[in-house]
Amino acid sequence: MAKPPSLTRSRHKARNLAVQALYQWQITGQDRGDIVSQFFTDQDMNETVTEYFKELVSQVSARAQAIDSILAPLLDRPIEQLDPVESAVLRIGVYELEHRPDVPYRVVINEAIEAAKLFGAEESYKYINGVLDKLKGAYRAQEIELGKTP
Repeated sequence: MAKPPSLTRSRHKARNLAVQALYQWQITGQDRGDIVSQFFTDQDMNETVTEYFKELVSQVSARAQAIDSILAPLLDRPIEQLDPVESAVLRIGVYELEHRPDVPYRVVINEAIEAAKLFGAEESYKYINGVLDKLKGAYRAQEIELGKTP
């Protein structure tokens, strides 16, 4: 009997699919519900992947303007000038830092770096890391403090 995929692996897959779906949403302006439906048809997803993917795509796209206002002071250029992969990865990172305290901030940042390495420009992961690292304290100060060792 096949072992069910772990929560970590399922969320990793969901994030990678969400980066692709948000990229498509940004580029085409297509309805996010249509994009989600297309991914359900085209991708092999278990229930955990499906739920987390759906949450990320719907919540990040619905909150894009608010997320962009959080990112704006940390960026070296307007978000509209970022590569669409970079903006999708950053938006997911901000969403998870702000709304998913069950996901450790180190995981959020590492997953964003990995997605940038997989889908983004050659050095974009460094930029993603720098931006999210600056932001982590705003949402995860207690988690950071608890993780410090004397």
